[in-house]
Amino acid sequence: MNKIVPSGLKMLLFGVFLFLGSLTCFAQNPAQKSDFWNKVRFGGGIGVGFSNGGFNGTISPSAIYQFNDYVAAGIGANVNFYKFNNQKFWAYGPSAIVLANPIPQLQISGEYEQLRVNSSFQTTTTTLENDFWSPALFLGLGYRTQFATVGIRYNVLYDEDKSIYFNAWVPFVRVYF
Repeated sequence: MNKIVPSGLKMLLFGVFLFLGSLTCFAQNPAQKSDFWNKVRFGGGIGVGFSNGGFNGTISPSAIYQFNDYVAAGIGANVNFYKFNNQKFWAYGPSAIVLANPIPQLQISGEYEQLRVNSSFQTTTTTLENDFWSPALFLGLGYRTQFATVGIRYNVLYDEDKSIYFNAWVPFVRVYF
């Protein structure tokens, strides 16, 4: 069975956009007296990886709560596409992130993601499919401007035989408004 976008992925993306849309509607309610929504920032990250014969791309929308000038934490969703020779897969799932800014230009991050992976391997005669869960725990360091951060993160749970990433080091661009 050859699926371009798995139905579970469509439902996840629909749910994420519905959730973020409802948060935006509540955030714009002028009658609200709470300061909570003034500290919520929306954005996320993108990442790409290339290797000999392969490509890995990820997009991860998220929302964070800015506790103060130094610390923020939030939740998000991840969608990841991987293609290497005859193998390809979609991975999708939730994530949690903590951001620390000891100085305005430096961002330290910790991010946990739990991805559901739908993979397929094409041979000359058949297609083999495999679905599994893939956790990742990233520790990252980046250069931060007002709303964007560019950096690199390291997956401490990386396993060469089981990870969906080419290696433990993954560059990123993260933006929050």
